[in-house]
Amino acid sequence: MQSKQTLRFSRKDSKNFFKTLNHRVNTYFKKNKIRKTGNWKLYLKSSLMFILLLGPYFLVYTLEISLWVKLIMCIIMGVGMAGVGMNVMHDGNHGSFSKHPLVNKLMGSSIYILAGNVFNWKIQHNLLHHTYTNIHGHDEDIDPGNILRFSKHSPWFPYHRFQHLYSIFLYGLLTINWAIFADFKQMKSYTSRKLTYLNSKSASLQWIGLIISKIIYFSVWLIIPLIFIEASWWAIIIGFIIMHYTAGLILSIVFQLAHVMEDASMPKADRTGTMKNTWAIHQLLTTVNFSTKNRFINWFTGGLNHQIEHHIFPNISHIHYSKIGEIVKQTAKEFNLPYNEYKTTRSAIFSHFKFLKQMGLQPN
Repeated sequence: MQSKQTLRFSRKDSKNFFKTLNHRVNTYFKKNKIRKTGNWKLYLKSSLMFILLLGPYFLVYTLEISLWVKLIMCIIMGVGMAGVGMNVMHDGNHGSFSKHPLVNKLMGSSIYILAGNVFNWKIQHNLLHHTYTNIHGHDEDIDPGNILRFSKHSPWFPYHRFQHLYSIFLYGLLTINWAIFADFKQMKSYTSRKLTYLNSKSASLQWIGLIISKIIYFSVWLIIPLIFIEASWWAIIIGFIIMHYTAGLILSIVFQLAHVMEDASMPKADRTGTMKNTWAIHQLLTTVNFSTKNRFINWFTGGLNHQIEHHIFPNISHIHYSKIGEIVKQTAKEFNLPYNEYKTTRSAIFSHFKFLKQMGLQPN
């Protein structure tokens, strides 16, 4: 996607919202003498997620079980795949999993098990999405192509009238799309635009790494099972699709509930390319939390239901979001700024599909 203009955020924050908030959050960590990165609870959870993903993979080779049980294991692997993505890979690539850079790099590299690519992820997610959140033409998370319409600034087609009905079936294709199409498309786009993230390797090395990673990925998840698992070839392919569809559905729903919502703003810059608000206030306006009091949702989604906290403090591990969320909420209230949240996952999902229906209506 080519950006039509260079954007910059307003620097006018007369009341010093972000300075105040940042000071309060830093004070919380200093007062409690804790690091901003993960701890043993995160490491234990990460181990469990890897077990959910890789355990069934090895069991289907060693146990004499029926085809239906094997397919159920594929669903479990899909849950584990989503869990690794949200809890391990995500924190790792933000540098918040551990205080040790090498551990962060290793955990961030778990994206290769999910069929993704580190370079693409850091450009698309860390750089573009976290900087230009919900800005049409800059944030690729709200640009799913013409098949869905997430923004009033996107072109409308007659079939969008039904997107609130068919979108759920497309959401499950997220990770399998990474594996087959998206990574190659993004790599071509990012290298041609000469986009980099910190100490990125040269474009040729990125392409070599991408191709090698895909060969290894499909060898591990398709070719080896086709050779050694006692099942029909079509059953193995179906199992592969089931695993990816389960992961894709979970990840897509969690991702969409953060920004593609009724309460999430999708602002545009003025003619000079300047956004109305500062970056931190922009994050408050474009991001939504959901079900933050639900312990399981907090635990399983890797804090991605605390998107406001994550977007303002992406370098802080998600295990701290429940605590600093109260600080963010209170500070936003003091500065008369919005703090968008849904009490339950159900209400958030309802809002998302209601928004899709609204975006599917023909513009006046």
